[in-house]
Amino acid sequence: MASSLRDLLAQEASIERKTPKPRKARRLKRLDDADLTHPDLPNPSSPLLLADENASHTVISILSGYAGRFIKDPSFRQTVREKCLAVTACTRGAHAVLTNLELGMEATEKLSEEQSASQRDLKIRSLRNSIRLLSVAAALNGSGYTCGVQNSHLSACAHLYLSVLYRIESDDLASARHMLQVFADAPYLARKSLLPDLWDHFFLPHLLHLKVWYNKEVELTEKCNSGQRDKHMKSLRRTYNDQLDLGTTRFATYYKDWLKEGTKAHAPIPVPNVPLPQGPSDSVETLGQRSVSLSRGTINRSLYRAVFGGAAENEDIEPENVEDTKIDLQRDLNLDLHAEEEQSICNRDLDNSDMGLKEKELVNEVLPAADMSRHPGVAPTPRKSYSFRLFSCRSDSRRNVITITPKPLKKEEHMSIPKSSTNSNGKDSPITPEKAISLISNSDNLKLCETAIRELTKAWSDSQVGPTLRPFLSTSSFIEGILEISSTSKDEEVLDMAISLLAELARKDEIIKHMILNSDPQLEIFLRLLHMKNLFLKTAVTLYILKPKAKQMLSLDWMQLVLQILEFGDEPQTWFSIKCSPRISGLYLLHQLLMGFDEDRNSENAKQLVALSGLDVLIGGLQMGDVKERKSCVVLLAACVRYEGSCRRYLAEHIKKECVVKSLLGNQIKSSGAALYLLCELVCLDRMSQMKKFLKELKQEGSLNTMHILLVYLQQSPIQQRPLAAVLLLLLDILGDPLQFSVYREEAVDAIVSALENSSCNRKLQEQCAKALLLLAGRFSSSGKATSEATLLRRAGLDDTLVGESFRSVEPYKVQDLLLEEKNLTEEHLKNLAIVLSKTGNSKRLFVALSNCISDNTPILSRSCLVTVAWLSGSLTSSHSSGTFLASACSILTPRLLDSLGCDRTAEERVLASFSLLNFAKCEECVPKLFPLDKETISLLQDLADVTWTAKELLFACWG
Repeated sequence: MASSLRDLLAQEASIERKTPKPRKARRLKRLDDADLTHPDLPNPSSPLLLADENASHTVISILSGYAGRFIKDPSFRQTVREKCLAVTACTRGAHAVLTNLELGMEATEKLSEEQSASQRDLKIRSLRNSIRLLSVAAALNGSGYTCGVQNSHLSACAHLYLSVLYRIESDDLASARHMLQVFADAPYLARKSLLPDLWDHFFLPHLLHLKVWYNKEVELTEKCNSGQRDKHMKSLRRTYNDQLDLGTTRFATYYKDWLKEGTKAHAPIPVPNVPLPQGPSDSVETLGQRSVSLSRGTINRSLYRAVFGGAAENEDIEPENVEDTKIDLQRDLNLDLHAEEEQSICNRDLDNSDMGLKEKELVNEVLPAADMSRHPGVAPTPRKSYSFRLFSCRSDSRRNVITITPKPLKKEEHMSIPKSSTNSNGKDSPITPEKAISLISNSDNLKLCETAIRELTKAWSDSQVGPTLRPFLSTSSFIEGILEISSTSKDEEVLDMAISLLAELARKDEIIKHMILNSDPQLEIFLRLLHMKNLFLKTAVTLYILKPKAKQMLSLDWMQLVLQILEFGDEPQTWFSIKCSPRISGLYLLHQLLMGFDEDRNSENAKQLVALSGLDVLIGGLQMGDVKERKSCVVLLAACVRYEGSCRRYLAEHIKKECVVKSLLGNQIKSSGAALYLLCELVCLDRMSQMKKFLKELKQEGSLNTMHILLVYLQQSPIQQRPLAAVLLLLLDILGDPLQFSVYREEAVDAIVSALENSSCNRKLQEQCAKALLLLAGRFSSSGKATSEATLLRRAGLDDTLVGESFRSVEPYKVQDLLLEEKNLTEEHLKNLAIVLSKTGNSKRLFVALSNCISDNTPILSRSCLVTVAWLSGSLTSSHSSGTFLASACSILTPRLLDSLGCDRTAEERVLASFSLLNFAKCEECVPKLFPLDKETISLLQDLADVTWTAKELLFACWG
């Protein structure tokens, strides 16, 4: 398989490059000469990688070339198909997603066969339809199930076939990104079944240290008695596979982000860190307690186990032995000194790393000592006194990273400070606060530092640390010393004291906050403490004091840990002068995860939160928390809906509406705006019956008068928020009698019209008006995307090959396969809404405002206005008592609609305009205002007749 992959890549290279480029090839070879298995695979740890377009070209060639193998090799194509069908073989029942996936697979295979037969006259429509079919399955939420099959498995299969389609389309970058997404969605399935040889060559070189660790653990496990061996091996294999899956996901995401950003990124994309599974290597008994799987975590018991491991539930487990303060260098450097190949891996990593010269010298000094200890016939070299600080967190202000810097003994360290000296009475002499500070700042002896932490904490509690010593507590050496102890010690009591001191010092001094965050830029020390069941709440409070930003929270562990804090952080933590609830910290950290990154990363984090049942945690905080927590939960839930739209149905069913309405009260614009946004998003459901149910519950639930609160909010809110508030108020109002006069209705329509009238120079207001108009129409997909325009265009018979991506991306089965009952409910809703708008005193102003917005031809708003006029005119046509209103609307809107037929408009806009004009033509009162048509309009309609039947009907009406 390996040789065939190399042959394939060679063929691809010969096709794409007619002339050889030896200089580029040699340069790439120098870039990745450390790779063991593939001559073209770049090493992501190389500092040249993110700045070298040649490396980017190589990665794209490897991944898209593998998709090209699907096109060229029928047997490989058959193998992939069989493996993907095996994924769906255990389905229970039928589902549109599965149908779309199977149709997309078949279409891709057909296109591949035609491609391999050199038939280049492929139809673009067939290719795009196949992409649309597969995109439905590719967009599935990875945490759930469809007909008994994991969504992540279905998504992975879809992305695999999408990679092939984009390869056929000659979009190698898109093909490579979809191929990477296969490993990101379902790493175990991809590396074991779908694409094992690609994983071996592309991902395994990054994860060899895990393989070395696993082999060592197997050796240790084989020394157990037979009764425990099977149990330990099973646990070890599970842990090993979990960590391989984690590493595969991280590197797939890394490469995908890198290919997206390329050399345009302002800062290098950080290379993923895939640590060894947590737990001491020399303790075989703890093997069964180390699984830290991200993919299987859930809230409560499962999430608790995922964060703290199996040992977290066994209170009688003995604490780890803290006597051994030396680091096992062979384990931490991932070496097997018996194997020359793995020794070369280590040398390669050291050569390619960002370590300074002194740091490499340190490692090179220590490695021979470890090697000697493996050979009994050779005298061992004594280890340095700073061995426990080999992986130090001394800060480097130039690089802002954790460095490996051995600190030489300072003058005070040469003083004689025995572990237990005796005074004249024969008793141990205590360590004074002065000496404790000195030891923490300078000593390399972990036991002495732990003792110093204990004594200093006791002195602080007893108010024995005077003002003369306070300046020494804010030095970088002291702060970094505490952080090093926190990163190395296994004594939870010492760690508790260390984190308590850090929090107390940071609370009083902003400089110390920055010092701590600079010394631990990726918060790795705090991540370690958050995984400890007795320390994670105090650590959470400390993080709230430090206020880290999202850019420091890159680890995939954060979401589980933060949800764990919210789940168990009800009781306030109190020590020294600090008293704080961990839940406040959890909400702050969650805010960073959901709103502190770019849109792609925010979306990934929102999906992870939903997968871990985090919505229930936020719903609980919304219902049970204080005012501040409720407002924070509203903001976070709004972010979840924004970045993971499929969760809106669950929220609409389970959220307590009265709690969200309460957040509209008060004068806090941010939280009130989030509450309004959340309510409007929860209305955007894909079934009218569900939408009506939600609106009724919103109107009637609890003791609050929701409509009155919305009216007051409408009158007091910023102008950008008024369109959505007005539409929501109007939707609640028409649940009653549409013919009965209503103050709420008049205020709502007046606010909508005023917003449209004032939108010409306000882009933000244009966006909100457009969204409000689409919300009125009441048609949405399962992800919350408005489908009113797509429905009207399909009804007009528009050929989807002639329209833009926004139309083609609409899920076809969601638009075409509406149940008859739902369709009738939607038509009834639109008819009632049209009647309400025709009876209001602002009806003429409304159509003038719509006409002006269409005339302005603003891309954001004019299209939504055309959609509104189309469904509104259609609904009024079916009402026999609306002739006068239609005639008034026709006289105002016809000039703008005729202008929209022009060739300078998009196909969608022209069809929508013709659709509205045809609706007016069906009303007798409108015919004199519409006909006859001038020659230019007739010519435009004749051109449009090839696209939609509405243009033909208009011509017949004109000539008739």
